[in-house]
Amino acid sequence: MRTAPPRYWLVGLAVIFFIGFPTVISSFLASEWTQAIVLAIAIMGLNILVGYSGQLSLGHGAFMALGAYTSAILARHYNVDYLLTIPIAGVLTGLVGFLFGIPALRLSALYLALATFALAVVTPSLIKRPAALTGGVQGILVTQPDPPQFAQDAFAFLTGAPMTSEQWIYYITLFCAFVLFWVAWNLVRHRPGRAMRAIRDTEVAAAASGVNIAGYKTLAFGVSAFYAGIAGSLFGLGIGYISPDTFPVGLSIQLLVGAVIGGLASIPGPLLGAIFAYFLPIGSSQWVPSQAWLPDQITSTVKNAGPAVTYGVVLILIMIFAPNGIVGLLTRGYTALNRRLRGAGDRESGQVPSDAQTV
Repeated sequence: MRTAPPRYWLVGLAVIFFIGFPTVISSFLASEWTQAIVLAIAIMGLNILVGYSGQLSLGHGAFMALGAYTSAILARHYNVDYLLTIPIAGVLTGLVGFLFGIPALRLSALYLALATFALAVVTPSLIKRPAALTGGVQGILVTQPDPPQFAQDAFAFLTGAPMTSEQWIYYITLFCAFVLFWVAWNLVRHRPGRAMRAIRDTEVAAAASGVNIAGYKTLAFGVSAFYAGIAGSLFGLGIGYISPDTFPVGLSIQLLVGAVIGGLASIPGPLLGAIFAYFLPIGSSQWVPSQAWLPDQITSTVKNAGPAVTYGVVLILIMIFAPNGIVGLLTRGYTALNRRLRGAGDRESGQVPSDAQTV
């Protein structure tokens, strides 16, 4: 354990933090953090597609909608336990994403972005058509499950308070996030991840090295859609209601913004990006109007268009000061600090480096 890399210690601390966090916050805050973790799952899938394989998508909100409605329809019309519908929704959405990735092979980056954007635009209208199945504009109510007895006993033993449905859904979402992040970590460290990065950097060199370009591109689409389907199913479970208006075009933009802010081609980036993408608009909408020294024009603009204004300002700052996202900024700062500390240690010891040219 003493020789473990620092990142492993950080992962352990993060796991302990997220497991114990619901014991010290209210049910309302637990439900908000549930939505942030759901966004992290969806952004992780988008990160595999955009950050590792280099394919731009502006329509992942449509895949989330497919996953959410798959679970809701199975639970509402066929009386399937909602927890069992979560993997079903992920597999079905992943299959649709895989099939969508086949014709996308013939599209360049710009036209692929436009095609996925069009998918996000038409999805709310398509959902309204089979009203008997999807509920039309009224949507579908999702019954939130009560915590099982063992979870209630454990939570009551630790906190002395009963566990609510929101806290139980938080732990369900957290468990899914742990599993999916672990799968993504293993995926990018082995042959599929290396092949996707090669395709992202240059397809010609990847093809010359024997990489199956079409196979790995469609695989990236399928895996990314699978993550979005799981996230959509958990999203409907967390809010207890889904409708066509629940999955607007802005949701797809929010996912892409979270991926960019957190840091593309990184495992912790989606989690950090999801936290910022979810809580930053809420914080700005509440904090800016409370500042009396700001002009009324600014406060009214932020109040009416909080997410858009916040995303615009943050993206500009990220592009200027952290082009590789939060993870890139933290990595660069840690490297600079470690290099400075090692240099300070050499100076304090009074020893001359072995290589004379270094001096």
